Amino acid sequence: MSAHENLEHAEHAEHASHGGNKKIALLISIIALFLAFSETLGKSAQTESISLNIKASDTWNFFQAKTIRQTMLRAQAESGTAQIAGITDPAAKDAMAKQVDAWKATVTRYESDPKEKDGRKELREQAHAYEHERDTALARYHHYEVASAAFQIGIVLASAEVITGMVILGWLSGGLGILGLIFMGIGLFAPHAVHLV
Repeated sequence: MSAHENLEHAEHAEHASHGGNKKIALLISIIALFLAFSETLGKSAQTESISLNIKASDTWNFFQAKTIRQTMLRAQAESGTAQIAGITDPAAKDAMAKQVDAWKATVTRYESDPKEKDGRKELREQAHAYEHERDTALARYHHYEVASAAFQIGIVLASAEVITGMVILGWLSGGLGILGLIFMGIGLFAPHAVHLV
């Protein structure tokens, strides 16, 4: 082989190498774009899960406070009912009976108040709803985290292909990019379909 042929062969190899590097650079850019999306979605889901956890906790605290007040009023009503038998004055007896009825009505309202939506029954349902939403946001967060890890490893493998020239690393990188997209999709559309934790 002549020097001229060697030079032409080296130029063709260099052009092929630059073309391959451009493809890898494009692959890295695309994976980095999806990494940014998954990180943003993951942070949003994490923030939402924390907010919903606080709402659930606050609702359970209100439920507990309502339970304590209800128990106290129930005890007062029972005590008042017992006292009525010992009262001889009809006006005082009538007043105590009205007070006992008022306490019992409040106890019933504390148990369920559909109008105000702050009875124990409604608070329990609301707390459970917040917990379900929190669990969904957490499931999304975990899927986005797996997607982010796949994208990050994909970027590293693509970068390693540029250095080593091992084409298999580029294919693995692309595969991890697809895996990351799958987990992003699961996080967006079906967070409870795959259980990671």
